[in-house]
Amino acid sequence: MTRLLEIHQHVLNKNDQLAAALRQRFQTAGVFVSNLVSSPGSGKTAFLEKTLTLLHEKQHKVAALVGDLATENDAVRLSRSGAPVRQIVTAGNCHLEADMISAHLEGWDLSALEYLFIENVGNLVCPSNYDLGEDLRVVMLSVTEGEDKPQKYPPMFNSADLVVITKIDLAEAVEFDRDAAYASIHAVAPGVPILEVSAKKGYGMDAWLDFLMNRRNSEQVKS
Repeated sequence: MTRLLEIHQHVLNKNDQLAAALRQRFQTAGVFVSNLVSSPGSGKTAFLEKTLTLLHEKQHKVAALVGDLATENDAVRLSRSGAPVRQIVTAGNCHLEADMISAHLEGWDLSALEYLFIENVGNLVCPSNYDLGEDLRVVMLSVTEGEDKPQKYPPMFNSADLVVITKIDLAEAVEFDRDAAYASIHAVAPGVPILEVSAKKGYGMDAWLDFLMNRRNSEQVKS
């Protein structure tokens, strides 16, 4: 058991070092990086497709890296937005790591981008431990998952810079308890901002883009 703990700590330390180098690389290039994390079926890909499409239409320079255990289906789907997209097939790994991100950036001129999105593998456990050099960690929760999900996965929600509640157009149909969900989120992540969106209907997407742009501007001021 002790040996396994030592190996795990070594892996995390190595990842943190690589993530720090990535963060410096992103800052130097002036690209704002968001790491999107959720459980499977939360609507993460639909949300990212809508985000890429809207930013691309507004003439912003955007790109995405997409992580999945297998297949390149999400990358094909997201490419419909007009933004460059690359798939990271993890071959069984339940999360993305900094070295995977670095390897899949080869050949991209980061200085030509304003926004880079990383769609992490659908999982609310493993990704909480792995820094990818991102500026913004977005944890997503759909109205169909249950209001107590944050308290079941506290490390993930505690690490969030923003919580996005998805599929809000279904809230009434599934009897989503908004007050209970907000209380659950803030019980493990006090004060974290929360946005409600529907990628299908477009609800809340303007507020999300405003949040994104404001965060990018504030990061540029700090650097």
